[in-house]
Amino acid sequence: MGIYESIILANKAFIDETWEKIDKKLQVVAPKNRDKLPSMSINGVYNDHSEDMPDAWTNGFWPGIMWLMYAGTKNDMYKDIAIRGEELLETAAANFDCLYHDVGFMWHISSGAHYRITGDLKAKSRAMYMAASLASRYNMNTKSIRAFQEEARSTWVIIDSLMNLPLLYWASRETNDPRFSLFAQSHVDTVLENHVRKDGSVNHILSYDLHTGEFLGVLPGQGSGALDSSWTRGQAWAVYGLTLSYIHTQKEEYLNAAKNVAHYFIAAVSDNDYVPQYDFRQPYDCKDVDTSAGAITACGLIELAKVVPECEKALYLNAAIKMVKALVERYCDWTENDDAILQGVAASSKVMNVSNVFGEYYLIEAIYKLKGFEPMFW
Repeated sequence: MGIYESIILANKAFIDETWEKIDKKLQVVAPKNRDKLPSMSINGVYNDHSEDMPDAWTNGFWPGIMWLMYAGTKNDMYKDIAIRGEELLETAAANFDCLYHDVGFMWHISSGAHYRITGDLKAKSRAMYMAASLASRYNMNTKSIRAFQEEARSTWVIIDSLMNLPLLYWASRETNDPRFSLFAQSHVDTVLENHVRKDGSVNHILSYDLHTGEFLGVLPGQGSGALDSSWTRGQAWAVYGLTLSYIHTQKEEYLNAAKNVAHYFIAAVSDNDYVPQYDFRQPYDCKDVDTSAGAITACGLIELAKVVPECEKALYLNAAIKMVKALVERYCDWTENDDAILQGVAASSKVMNVSNVFGEYYLIEAIYKLKGFEPMFW
């Protein structure tokens, strides 16, 4: 038995018990929210973006949760609600002006997961259209994928982009066309050049001249506000996103970058009992946390542990499990009083200590991974 398997076995009781709690709660919560695209729980009840904000970047996570649960339980209720979520996303899909780089978040784990799990061709078409949309955002001058199209943010490239790239890697495999993957890899190369700092921390938002490709500089983003801030969810996107780019390309520089960012994250979070602060460089007396950053990073570390040499696996897997345990033991609501499970999410610099569906998704995905379920959703 290898190190990875030994660590999983040592934590099997916790993993199994947590999965059972998730399933028990969602069997109650899911039917109540069948016709919603929730973002956060307000006074214990999930809100709904299906009509007022169908293009919200978080709208793929609810059907994504349902596909995770279906893949792990084979309960058809979850599949039916996942498909209903895809139907609600059609409003956003029909409006080209509403599409931006987060189509990966929205459709890779909804329609993309639907196709990979069931072979549904309509779901494949939805995901392929979105891959084409994402690929069209690639700028040959900046060698990156533009985040947004409106004038005020038209020059932005943001660290979150790394989590949307698996949609392009998948599209290349499906079509036997390398262009999707080549766009993604060129984008990662640009991220490594300017987003990732030498110490493993990352910048959130960078600006490029769309016509000359010139790097214009770092912009204030999420986090504590300073240009040298270390917004923990941005760090999390980098840990998981760079790991995924390595998995899909086998490019050693992506693995080394993922490890560098992961080491920075692990060192910083260990100083706060494995619950990430909102920003690793926030004022010393600030107590703000972001549990979603812990859940996202745990998913990345679990995958990282699978691909590093045997002697390195424990570093990443043990850190992931410590983060997941801290969230489960201190920040989860298992009652029926609240639709959400994971609390303590920082939705933005002004919206702290809430529940949010993307944090929920990654916590469930982390347990799904520790259970050994397939497929990998990204």
